Amino acid sequence: MGKEPEVTWLDGELVPAAEASVPLLTHTLHYGLGIFEGIRCYETADGDAAIFRLPEHMKRLVDSARICLLDLPYGVDELCQTAVDLVRRNNFRSCYIRPLVFLGAGRMGLGASDNPVRTAMSTWEWGAYLGEDGLKRGIRAKISSFSRGHVNSNMAKAKVVGQYVNSIFAKWEAKRLGFDEAILLDTNGYVSEASGENVFAVTNGAIWTPPAAGTILAGITRDTVIELARERGYQVREERFTRDFLWTADEAFLTGTAAEVTPIREIDHRQIGEGSAGEVTLELQSAYFAAVRGEDSKHEAWLTRI
Repeated sequence: MGKEPEVTWLDGELVPAAEASVPLLTHTLHYGLGIFEGIRCYETADGDAAIFRLPEHMKRLVDSARICLLDLPYGVDELCQTAVDLVRRNNFRSCYIRPLVFLGAGRMGLGASDNPVRTAMSTWEWGAYLGEDGLKRGIRAKISSFSRGHVNSNMAKAKVVGQYVNSIFAKWEAKRLGFDEAILLDTNGYVSEASGENVFAVTNGAIWTPPAAGTILAGITRDTVIELARERGYQVREERFTRDFLWTADEAFLTGTAAEVTPIREIDHRQIGEGSAGEVTLELQSAYFAAVRGEDSKHEAWLTRI
């Protein structure tokens, strides 16, 4: 983490970041029912700051609240304006933005449904999630022994706080075995997603990624890359595939707000393609960074300038 924020936003008020706190009996802290988003603000080529696809992220936060029966007291427009104000107040040019909606203190127990719904938003400086070297050369990944939850046990279309324990276990396992990231299969054995990213494979010039209707969180970076790929004439196939399909791909990469577009050079000790970032991956990575930094005028609408 780089520069510390001066203020954070809690229940409608900007407060000093060092003073923002919650009681130990905060319900979400004990039981995990809360929702969040991850959003990036980039310094643009002309020196401005711009938040990437801010309305889409806040719409997903509102949708997550609906899925989880959390009575979120703010709408998309108000949340977007809060993010802009927070970045401006903290004087960031490039940062990560984390909205969080959680059940506050009150009754304990799983049946407590009338605790106050609280909303926070924080910002901090954050570089390449999987490392600058990973962005350039590619990372080493492992198929996890942990499966992504079935659609009837996890709400795949909501970013639910407690559901990320599954991702933590997978990530820790991969790291302790010497890998950079974990890739989880669904309960039927098909590739689902990484611990916090969507998965893509490139085979014979076509780009494959698991379907949004399955167990994945339909990432906003995923959607961005699909659009950029189709604009460049690539066939994008949103279909199920197996781990051995991934092992034999010409290229593979991950997408996510934190991870951006990160190549995969190895999976389960098997070299992917030439064992480095592939041409298609690098083309899409370049297109993505051009978009987020305001160098692609066609997609200026994706930017909320500060």
